[in-house]
Amino acid sequence: MPELSSQQIALLAIVGLAIGLIISNRLRADLVALLVLLALGLSGILPPEQALAGFSRSAVVAIVGLFVITAALERNGVVQWLADRLASLSGTGELRMVAVFMLAGAVLSLGMNNIAAGAVLLPAAVSVARRAKVPTSKVLLPLGYGTLLGGMATLFTTANIVLSGALRAQDQRALTMLDFLPTGGAIVVAGTLYMLLVGRRLLPSRESVGRAAVPAADLTETYQLAERLWEVRVLPDSPLVSQQLAQSVIGSRTGATVVGLWHGREARIPPAPSDVIAANDILLVLGREDRVRQLEAERTTIGRDGHHWESTRGLPVRLTEVLIAPRSPAIGQTLKSLRFRTKYGLTTVALWREARSYRTDVGDFVLQAGDALLMVGSREAIGSLAEEPGYIVLDQANSVPHAGSGHPRLTVLITALALLLSAAGVVPTAEAMLAGAVALVLTGCLNMEEAYNAIEWRVAVLIAGMLPIGTALVSTGLAGLIGGFFVSSMASAGPIGLITGLYLATVALTQLMGGQVTALIMGPIAVGAAVNLGVSPPAVAVAVAIGCSTAFMTPLAHPVNVLMMGPGGYTFRDFVRVGAGLTLVCLVTLLAAMLLFWGI
Repeated sequence: MPELSSQQIALLAIVGLAIGLIISNRLRADLVALLVLLALGLSGILPPEQALAGFSRSAVVAIVGLFVITAALERNGVVQWLADRLASLSGTGELRMVAVFMLAGAVLSLGMNNIAAGAVLLPAAVSVARRAKVPTSKVLLPLGYGTLLGGMATLFTTANIVLSGALRAQDQRALTMLDFLPTGGAIVVAGTLYMLLVGRRLLPSRESVGRAAVPAADLTETYQLAERLWEVRVLPDSPLVSQQLAQSVIGSRTGATVVGLWHGREARIPPAPSDVIAANDILLVLGREDRVRQLEAERTTIGRDGHHWESTRGLPVRLTEVLIAPRSPAIGQTLKSLRFRTKYGLTTVALWREARSYRTDVGDFVLQAGDALLMVGSREAIGSLAEEPGYIVLDQANSVPHAGSGHPRLTVLITALALLLSAAGVVPTAEAMLAGAVALVLTGCLNMEEAYNAIEWRVAVLIAGMLPIGTALVSTGLAGLIGGFFVSSMASAGPIGLITGLYLATVALTQLMGGQVTALIMGPIAVGAAVNLGVSPPAVAVAVAIGCSTAFMTPLAHPVNVLMMGPGGYTFRDFVRVGAGLTLVCLVTLLAAMLLFWGI
């Protein structure tokens, strides 16, 4: 490689520092992107107008429009309707269940955000698996992988849109839906077959979050007995105070069972017979109403916060599992700072994070995406939480009612028209997505406030802030140099060797920092390498884009993996064990598709 100029060295330092900060998670990725933008402008690597040009690039406009379209499909019930119909096809056998939910995830991801597709199907998958007594760990990872595989077969994925922009930046033709569908479709089929024949046998048979937190009782059975689950507060003058549970003989006297006890900030589920009851402790009691009411004679109240059970607070109560969705407004806050119990009427008794259960001081934990919470509350309170954005309630379908909920057919029509115009190349993708979003607002399918709220501004800022890296890589000649290095290193292997090398490099980076950032860095390099070797730049761009979606081996690689981790009870090792084989299958299928469809 020839000697680097001072600008090229400075650019490498900026990119290397940005990658290090993102991987280390020391700063938020969108904040790192803004720092990169400023560094490129202030250092003189790019003139100010080019450093800021990312916010006006077509890729950002297309992604913003796609967020709005996805939100309209969700809020008008279209996605939930489709998810329910697909769930009804899953049957009771594990093999069929895996196949249906993988393909369902892939189908939904063709026209909407992968995370949204996974979030909509997740409660249905958990419900179906529990009814069939199939461990959720056998279903959820295939579902997540299905959404990622589906993203390979469509233009409407963030990384794919970014790679199309990288081509245009170097005066190559932009990608279309037809560039992705044959290659990505073949990978969807091959990946699904791998999971059905091999991958599902490598999946753990592990309890869900709720069952792990309540080891002495089957959570499904508890749900079936939801009408017999009560909260009982022990008053300070109760004779039960200072007694051990075993001494209180609540069970033998009333026929009810104490299945939980929380004292101050600690939840004990199940409680030990030696646990001592203290004043103002809350007992979670399972039993018929007439038997539980006998405890009122022991100076207790059936209810919470001084409200009697006959009030409108919706007792008896239920146990439910709730996930913090990626990009939820609750991320970075604690349950206490959210005033969660006061606002929603739900008590959190356990938190599951990274394969570990926490039951003490749960309200003080700073919430993260993928955290799973075991909650107790009334059916009405749980239903209200299911309607809130950012929370996924696993035992019922989430819905967000709003003024535009009466336009599902119109939403489908507008969305289909926008996607078809873009896929056929009649209208550029950015304009088609923006026009679709505007049409949805004009026709009342959602209002402007809902449209603004639907946009994942962190993603938009991340893409806009990092896009100037591509411009800088090209303008300084660094993209050509690195691309030439790839070419010279794999000259003997030819085009297939180049594609293999770029794909593997992309996959490796994706596992560490996600496909969106990887696409922004690898895109200009890959296109430069393709130009140097005389290989079809669109073909190489498709291969790298697919590599950005090959996010199977770590939970960090994609938010949809984080989403599945808690309810499936997965560990990092599970992703490596199952995802490594799927990554290899994707590579082999990709190379076969390059020979067959692209004539490489």
